[in-house]
Amino acid sequence: MAVPFALIVAITVVNLATPSHLHLGPLLVAAPALAAVILGHRLTTLTGVLAMVGQVAIGVILRDLSTMDRIAQMASVVLVSVFAVLLADLRERQIRELTQVRQASEIAQSLVLRPLPPRIGPLRVAAVYLAAETEMQIGGDLYAAARTTSGTRLIVGDVRGCGLTAVGDAALLLGAFRAAAHRHVSLAELTAYLDAGVAWNLAESGEHEQAQECFITAVLIDIPDHTPTVQMVHCGHPPPLLLRRKQIITLRARQPGPPLGLQLGVPCHQVDTFDFKAGDVLLLYTDGVIEARNSQGDFYPLAERAAAWAGKRPQVLLERLRTDLLAYAGGYLGDDAAMIAIERPSPVSDHQTTPAA
Repeated sequence: MAVPFALIVAITVVNLATPSHLHLGPLLVAAPALAAVILGHRLTTLTGVLAMVGQVAIGVILRDLSTMDRIAQMASVVLVSVFAVLLADLRERQIRELTQVRQASEIAQSLVLRPLPPRIGPLRVAAVYLAAETEMQIGGDLYAAARTTSGTRLIVGDVRGCGLTAVGDAALLLGAFRAAAHRHVSLAELTAYLDAGVAWNLAESGEHEQAQECFITAVLIDIPDHTPTVQMVHCGHPPPLLLRRKQIITLRARQPGPPLGLQLGVPCHQVDTFDFKAGDVLLLYTDGVIEARNSQGDFYPLAERAAAWAGKRPQVLLERLRTDLLAYAGGYLGDDAAMIAIERPSPVSDHQTTPAA
């Protein structure tokens, strides 16, 4: 309110202090116009009234209140103020609608993409999600975790496309994973089950041609509690990174499988086993991270940037990467992006973070 009010006072005072042949009164219409941009309709109405008071004060002091020029200036203030109030009211309604959309998006996120706890069994876990749609909190990237009797299973995936359609496909896969991950089946069998479920859902959509163009890239991992290894199945997804002190290791599959839902008849999904020792951090991500570009068109060097913060806890690592990624891409991502960091704590560090009884 101080900005348009100061503008009214300044124009009125300057108009009275300048020679009579300089007419600054018409500039008072700028106050309600500015108020429509930054204030609500009630304060915009008040600004219009104050602008009219300024016009009347100038007319009374200069003794030209009844002239056609002064009447025209007052009429212009009234006209601009009316339009300004209407615009302010429209803007307020749009803000309310946008707030409702954001609230619905947050509800959808909590139902579909549940937040990961900071501890899952013996593992430290952190996750970050950046949706390409600026007014949405969720898109086509997905992740979930489930405990088994002997370890932890996780999935990270990326639905082709973005927006509400991708959200529906992501919800389907996450629901199937949560329902089946705790069963006593191998990682290859779990992947085959999810592949069949995604393919069946796409076929049931009734749009066969479109269904064949839809797929979900994913990586499924199984981390046993008492064995320093990690098992992985790659389904057309970017390979995870293993941060071991200052060393960055790319965990590439010997024989990557196709994305889920393509119905290519893969007889058996290849399971790869890698070392995952105490103190190691496993970084999983979607292609929205590595395909982010800077102003020169260069892709985001995730491995190089992650090496700078190797040794940090998962939450700190992802906070640094998130800030760096957005700065690198100029604050805008062309695709949804998700990152999950998993640490197997060493017994010493885990004991140090445990409060005394």
